Amino acid sequence: MWKYNLLCCSLSGKISVLVLLDLSAAFDTVDHNILLDRLENWVGLSGTTLKWFKSYLNERGYFVSIGDYTSERMKMTSGVPQGSILGPLLFNIYMLPLAQIMENNEICYHSYADDTQIYITISPGDYNPIHTLSRCIEQINDWMCQSFLQLNKDKTEIIVFGSKEERLKVSAQLQSVMLKTTDQVRNLGVTVDSDMNFSSHIKTVTNSAYYHLKNISRIRGLMSRQDLEKLVHAFIFSRLDYCNGVLTGLPQNSIRQLQLIQNAAARVLTRTKKVDHITPVLRSLHWLPVYQRIDFKVLLLVYKALNGFGPKYISDLLPRYEPSRPLRSSGTGLLSVPRVRSKHGEAAFSYYAPHIWNKLPENCRSAPTLTSFKSRLKTFLFATAFN
Repeated sequence: MWKYNLLCCSLSGKISVLVLLDLSAAFDTVDHNILLDRLENWVGLSGTTLKWFKSYLNERGYFVSIGDYTSERMKMTSGVPQGSILGPLLFNIYMLPLAQIMENNEICYHSYADDTQIYITISPGDYNPIHTLSRCIEQINDWMCQSFLQLNKDKTEIIVFGSKEERLKVSAQLQSVMLKTTDQVRNLGVTVDSDMNFSSHIKTVTNSAYYHLKNISRIRGLMSRQDLEKLVHAFIFSRLDYCNGVLTGLPQNSIRQLQLIQNAAARVLTRTKKVDHITPVLRSLHWLPVYQRIDFKVLLLVYKALNGFGPKYISDLLPRYEPSRPLRSSGTGLLSVPRVRSKHGEAAFSYYAPHIWNKLPENCRSAPTLTSFKSRLKTFLFATAFN
């Protein structure tokens, strides 16, 4: 969603500044007393439910055991268990007051567990929002100190998006308030650059995938075809598919680099020679090409948003098409496609998602369940990919 917001700002000639806040050992420093206060006074828990959480948090302890020696048991006063279902949820509740700081400063934000992203939009020549951003970061730092959290300023990254000339001006203004910018950042595992061409991310995925594929090819003679395919999905497709929705609208040359990885994986799995055509191999494996795997991810998000399984801020971007006169059944379930004037505009979710959604057959758009939609969608994409 941050990509959509940044693209919209870029299309309107504005500059965007994205700040990725970094917390040190965030889950380990959650104070139990403060968390219980959040649960009671912010969330509204009481009675048995609140007592259960008090027992869950306050009755934890730890000790160190080496050989036959065991240390004295110490009571834990902070931290939520990582790897548990409740861990991220409790941390999000702990961070609830942080949202008020951003809202009071009229700064946009997105949070995912301990990853918090804040961003502002700047019109050319108007640098007042930069001072607001600087003040907001200081307020966040003060609040975190009071909440026993530590903002790691050395690892907090700031990146500017927009025209190159304006980026330089904004970067200079940010440095004047002691905010250092960089040309690329890593956001939830995705490498993002100022030009938003994702070349660095694609290069990272390519290097990692080929490294693992080379190791898989070395042991393929020791494994069954079924187990080998599991390795390919675990080490190769997990990288190709991760956050691939941000790759919409990229040039074919960029997507081709990822497609070559899939082709190489198919050759390793099926022992196909480099001189042999790869399309029949992909068809036999029932693998969608990379560009259609991207569309699959986007269309799945659209279906979830339209059917109440996705966040509201996404469904708000997908207005229904309302014709001036009734259409046949094949025209139902269509979305309104906004007008755009550039390739960057075509890459925005608000345009790209409705555009490819409207190309789906009616029986796919009207699938009654998520499972049936996935099945019909893959069947449709597979048929169009190899016909």
